[in-house]
Amino acid sequence: MKTQQHWEQVYATKSQNEVSWTQQVPEQSLSIIDGINVPQNSPIIDIGGGDSLLVDFLLDEGYTDLTVLDISAVAIDRAKNRLGLRADQVNWIVSDILDFEPDRDYAIWHDRATFHFLTESWQIKQYLKIVKKSIKKGHLIVGAFSENGPERCSGLPVQRYDVSSLSNIFENGFTVNTHFTADHTTPFNTIQNFLFIDFIKTN
Repeated sequence: MKTQQHWEQVYATKSQNEVSWTQQVPEQSLSIIDGINVPQNSPIIDIGGGDSLLVDFLLDEGYTDLTVLDISAVAIDRAKNRLGLRADQVNWIVSDILDFEPDRDYAIWHDRATFHFLTESWQIKQYLKIVKKSIKKGHLIVGAFSENGPERCSGLPVQRYDVSSLSNIFENGFTVNTHFTADHTTPFNTIQNFLFIDFIKTN
């Protein structure tokens, strides 16, 4: 099954409480974004945002230039329906991240639980190429499974990271600002350990 077909099927057949990555409050992501302290009109993109509640919280905090990208049109539609009229305040992009062609710069690129699905070297190189085009001066936030995280998610293999292995991927152009690990309790009460790194673009 192709990647997009896989995720369309996941979102078409499972509710928010039936997928492991759901967070009622995206505490770690909000903590990093708020700590960066960019102006509220700064462009922020959420990669693999799907029907994540992060965009809701960012709107509540007054951010005005938000983009959500996801491979699944079903996930995007669910988020739009949830937000109602507020959905018009968000730029929605349906695309595989590896096919994304950015046409602007972002102050913050946020990715929680997309990057670890890229298990081939060519995929990681392509992701890095797109990130560098998207951030001329700003922050790259990556939340991926740590060494203590699961080996598979949503029926797919994943790549797990420690600080060294994740930072090495982005060392040409980015430097580590902050990092930490955090346990995520899934809607079905299992624990997934994530590594979060906030990178700053250096060149």
